[in-house]
Amino acid sequence: MRRFAALYQALDASTATGDKVAALVAYYGQAPAADAAWATYLLAGGRPRRIVPTALLRQAACRGAGIDDWLFEACYQAVGDLAETIAHVLPEPEPESESESESESESGHEHEHEHEHEHEHEHEHEHEPVVEDPPAEPGLAAWMTQRLLPLRGQPPARQVAALEAAWRELDAGSRFVLVKLIGGGWRVGVSRLLVQRALAQHLGLDARLLAQRLVGWTDAATAPDAARWAALTAPAGSAAASPGLPYPFFLAHALPAGPERLGPREDWIAEWKYDGIRAQVVRRQGQAWIWSRGEELVTDRFPEVVAQAAAWPDGTVVDGELLVWPPGQDRPAPFRLLQQRIGRKAPGRALRAAAPVRLLAYDLLESAGADLRPRPQHERRARLVALAAEVGAAALPVSPALEGADWPALAALREQSRARGVEGLMLKHRSSGYGVGRTQGEGRWWKWKVQPLSVDAVLVYAQAGHGRRAGLYTDYTFAVWSRPPADAAEAQAVVEAIARREPAVPGALQLLTFAKAYSGLSDEEFEAVDRVVRASTLEKFGPVRSLRPSLVFEIGFEGIDLSPRHKSGIAVRFPRLLRLRPDKPLHEADALDTLRAMLG
Repeated sequence: MRRFAALYQALDASTATGDKVAALVAYYGQAPAADAAWATYLLAGGRPRRIVPTALLRQAACRGAGIDDWLFEACYQAVGDLAETIAHVLPEPEPESESESESESESGHEHEHEHEHEHEHEHEHEHEPVVEDPPAEPGLAAWMTQRLLPLRGQPPARQVAALEAAWRELDAGSRFVLVKLIGGGWRVGVSRLLVQRALAQHLGLDARLLAQRLVGWTDAATAPDAARWAALTAPAGSAAASPGLPYPFFLAHALPAGPERLGPREDWIAEWKYDGIRAQVVRRQGQAWIWSRGEELVTDRFPEVVAQAAAWPDGTVVDGELLVWPPGQDRPAPFRLLQQRIGRKAPGRALRAAAPVRLLAYDLLESAGADLRPRPQHERRARLVALAAEVGAAALPVSPALEGADWPALAALREQSRARGVEGLMLKHRSSGYGVGRTQGEGRWWKWKVQPLSVDAVLVYAQAGHGRRAGLYTDYTFAVWSRPPADAAEAQAVVEAIARREPAVPGALQLLTFAKAYSGLSDEEFEAVDRVVRASTLEKFGPVRSLRPSLVFEIGFEGIDLSPRHKSGIAVRFPRLLRLRPDKPLHEADALDTLRAMLG
């Protein structure tokens, strides 16, 4: 654990890519196979589920530090990170424990030399007992598989005892990493591409080969171990890859300005940008596998797509979008119907009938077992269209190419996006290959999305941020009026009732929550809002403050749908802060009818 904690600290201490790669290469050069496997899982995006409840972590930390909960909460509010707070408040390990550990280590070296001496003269001492090496300090794999993961679901008393024993063994840096792993809040400033680069440098393998082998590596259903590490790091051509393995996904960039800067319109293929689940469907050896962009194997959740792929020839890999698309309709259904299918590992007949899913194809990555990714986009698309003609449109529907003759014509088509149930356009250079991740260069794909929907909403709750925003209230909850207020006086009466903690009167004017947002303002604006939050706080609920309404914001979002989870009955997708509206009084903020009108 200490070695992995030191790697975490090295990665967290630098923003230089070269330093991060060097730290990773050094770690891989020293770590045992099982530890390296777990480190790769965590650094490449694996997220272990919460092992111990947060409340129990806090309770154990207070007990270990000998402090009251109120003092721990004050420390947490100042630090902004639970793991860092726990690492700070716990006392240092006892000096005796450290001395014993050093003594055991030295003793281990002595035994090691004695063992080597005995081996050199084994014929002289073959009847003498062999002195065993003392057990080494547990590594990352041992901590995960033997001490942490088995704690999930154990009685609280046993969990607390295990936490206290672990904290007695580890220094502050290792405790910090341990709590991150236990609490399910693991994050580190390393991308999967950086891990691939470090592995390629360490192993002397092609980074593209490692990128493909890493697909599915962070799937929680298959734990990392030494055997998987051996397959990942085997020399090129020597490891038998799983037949269901997809290719790394090629991702698009958001178009920062108008498309005219991209050059001639005829150099680009334009398609609709659908609002579904990006997926690759692999057809090999008479079977089909479906992989989401998050590298989760979701084959069993979409049997209709497996049936589609049954008509494809072996050695076919298609990139496309999973969409709920009822027969006879000219547009996909809202994303919320697809959400019902995402969480069901074995959907029943009724659910499949109510939300039928199909794959809409837009790229052919493999044909007859040959990797087509280096081929230009226009060639891959032509071969995809030819395959669709061969197997039938029902088995392989293809995303249509749009015919706008110039950029203004495409801009006019883009304005129809919401009416067609899509998010905008995709622009793909005709000569571009299929890259890995968000590849730089002129061959990249672009997302030309429509402008977000927006409403003017009232700030009603605020929560403190984390990390560099710790100590500032930056996470906000917004509400709209249940109906348009008659005038400023009626709106002010509602504000005064809220300030008196009076419950809302059914049927009367009130503010209904519908969205949370935490990004979009500058640091100066967040600081200004923080001052208002502190001055207008009515009640505190842990880290959350309820506020006397006084601020209006313009909130942007990508989509909107009905939701029984929200008081307003409305949920929005990807909400964000567009701007403060100091010019807009509270009674001019939008009402629920404005949101309902956007549902169409």
